[in-house]
Amino acid sequence: MTIKLDLNPKTEARLIAQATVQGVSVDRYLESLIESHLATETEPEWKALLDQLGRSPSLLQAPPLSDEAISRESIYREREDQQR
Repeated sequence: MTIKLDLNPKTEARLIAQATVQGVSVDRYLESLIESHLATETEPEWKALLDQLGRSPSLLQAPPLSDEAISRESIYREREDQQR
């Protein structure tokens, strides 16, 4: 299918620049953008599943994490120790 699209010069320049950064033609870059946008149509499915998970009785029984458990230092401590 061929589609004609008139863009303003700024948008066209940005499009060409992004395609160049990706190392693909403008046509291929636009095609990938459209494909990824259309793939997000399943988002409501994921939202419904996540909502269902959030209301799961087993999740309600899980103890809350302490402030220490979710601190940046706690999360990255092991990685930082390995780098030393």
